[in-house]
Amino acid sequence: MEARQATEGDVRSLAGTLARAFHDDPVMTWLFGERSGPRRRRLRRYFAAEARRHSHHGQVLVGGDRAGAAFWDPPGLWKASWPQLLRSAPVMMPAVGPRIFRAIKALDLIDRAHPREHHWYLAVLGTDPPHQGQGVGSALVSPVLERCDREGLGAYLESSKPTNVPYYERFGFNVTGQIDLPSGPPVWPMWRDPR
Repeated sequence: MEARQATEGDVRSLAGTLARAFHDDPVMTWLFGERSGPRRRRLRRYFAAEARRHSHHGQVLVGGDRAGAAFWDPPGLWKASWPQLLRSAPVMMPAVGPRIFRAIKALDLIDRAHPREHHWYLAVLGTDPPHQGQGVGSALVSPVLERCDREGLGAYLESSKPTNVPYYERFGFNVTGQIDLPSGPPVWPMWRDPR
């Protein structure tokens, strides 16, 4: 299975894939709410907006006939600028809704924990639940980690589910701490040294 760079034509499909992949995610539930229908619509809007944002400066990869997607940011470009945030606001505000202040606080905590050395940042990785365990995630992670190894760069991510920590450890990531979101679930920052 191979990953490829997503195109604008992939955005709608990959947003649906990621909405299903993150449907039971503790951070997404905390941010987008409990109710099924509205949360799915909000997640789709969020992931479509994020795919477009990441495609301008990073890599948006799809794999397994759009059964999974990953958003990778190259060294020095992981943090959204204020102009980028303002451009995405018309989409993000309705997606997050009244939880916007919660989202801003969470982003601040996550940004403060983010490593400052040059690295590739895995902002999002998700596989449609029926396709999990079939190598889609590996296809989306391995090419960038191989590049990290060739270039002597680290890689970083935040795991929002404790059950995903062992999955990322298989790729060489290690937990470096814990970020406690305000009145919300914990997030585990993970770092991988180049090999």
